[in-house]
Amino acid sequence: MILSVEDLKKQSLKSKLIAFPTDTVYGLGCLLGDEESVRRIFELKGRDFSKPLAILAPSFESIAPLVKDLKGLKELSDLYWPGALTVVTKKTTLVSDLTTAGQDTVGIRIPNHPIALVILNHFGPMVVTSLNKSSEPAILKFQDVLGFKDSVDYIIDGGDLSNLASTVYDLNKGVVLRQGEVVIKP
Repeated sequence: MILSVEDLKKQSLKSKLIAFPTDTVYGLGCLLGDEESVRRIFELKGRDFSKPLAILAPSFESIAPLVKDLKGLKELSDLYWPGALTVVTKKTTLVSDLTTAGQDTVGIRIPNHPIALVILNHFGPMVVTSLNKSSEPAILKFQDVLGFKDSVDYIIDGGDLSNLASTVYDLNKGVVLRQGEVVIKP
């Protein structure tokens, strides 16, 4: 079902999947802690359960309960968030092992897209990955999002996007795991 952001805010996202625009690509997300929906994400994408998912959050304050150590994260946040940088850091037990594929770390970011931020501010941090089958490119065109209308519960139209995927930076190891739009300066 295609909804406006205002109509989405009137819905429950419990056991639901949502496709929505981010500052990079169209995302596929669900409520943090909704294990049934996290499983649905893996299944919809045909994603191996050994590959972790990320969390998008609306603010730095909303991240604090999800990670063990804010040291270093605050500096990166001040420089690059909101924006296209996913930071991998140690997680707390509030982030499920299913979400992180059993790893003790989680990738987390604050997107720089008005629609994504409205959704995240209303529903809180969400488990999110790119909207696509695992072997296919990420989706940038809204027309392509519609190909998932029978697989997701809600779709938010953000028009066509034109950005690269986010840079993924492992804070604990100090290495870039995937180069995207953001370039980390030493």
